[in-house]
Amino acid sequence: MDRRIYHLVAFITVAIWGSTFVFTKMLLLNGLSPAQIFTLRFLIAYVLLLGYELLFRPAEFRLLSHTLKDEALMVALGITGGSVYFLAENAAMLYTTATNTSLIVCSCPLFAMLLVALVYRDSERFSKIQVFGSVLACMGMAVVVLNGHFVLHLSPLGDTLAFCACLCWAVYSLLMKWATERYSTLFITRKVFFWGLLTILPYYIIKSGFPSLNTMMSAEVLWNILFLGVVASMLCFLIWNWVISKLGAVVATNWVYLNPITTIIFAAWLLNEQITSWFLLGTCLILAGMYLCDRKT
Repeated sequence: MDRRIYHLVAFITVAIWGSTFVFTKMLLLNGLSPAQIFTLRFLIAYVLLLGYELLFRPAEFRLLSHTLKDEALMVALGITGGSVYFLAENAAMLYTTATNTSLIVCSCPLFAMLLVALVYRDSERFSKIQVFGSVLACMGMAVVVLNGHFVLHLSPLGDTLAFCACLCWAVYSLLMKWATERYSTLFITRKVFFWGLLTILPYYIIKSGFPSLNTMMSAEVLWNILFLGVVASMLCFLIWNWVISKLGAVVATNWVYLNPITTIIFAAWLLNEQITSWFLLGTCLILAGMYLCDRKT
């Protein structure tokens, strides 16, 4: 298959993920907490994937991984791509600004590149043009997020939580590289949802409670949570894990730089927020950087 198809699919996936910030904000305004939103969207995604496998692929269905070590890998994927990532990212917003959080979390492609280079020293080498492209894309992302206001408000706790989320996604990308060599994308994604749900449960010991049935059944909440569960979680995680297996952890993760762009576009569309010249400049830098990052020489 043409490599450009993989990039197109990655772009669409990130575009959908960029929209989730807007839909999540709508749910927050309706009284749901970040942990409740995460639990509901992962629960919907897991049940749908499980049902699909049992109904249409019963011969391929397996509950556990081949070995205990591989099952531990699935637990790590559920934590780094699920429970801890989402909790750290959402909690960071309570202690630091949205700008700081976006800048730190969306810089994860650089850390993914560093991790892959450290782990795969002999087999995975990056050219100078690829490194420059990743840095250029990161600069473009910073321009988009800062939007001409080059002032950061440091908050040790909030920034640390955002950095934790950043590292989680970088580690998730690296672990996915190993997992896709052993298991199908469908199996891996279902396990990510399962262990993500299981590892979020201790949080409810600290903060118990769930939305009322009346809240859940309101049209705005129901449609938003279904979009997040079916499209942004089930379909997007399936597709993203497949893209990583085709493009590699670093090239695929570089598409995360586009996340702020799609968020701003959706915010302008649904929330009437303004698009500035800084946004256009940052977008150009990101696209140029991603083009260079995909080149081998």
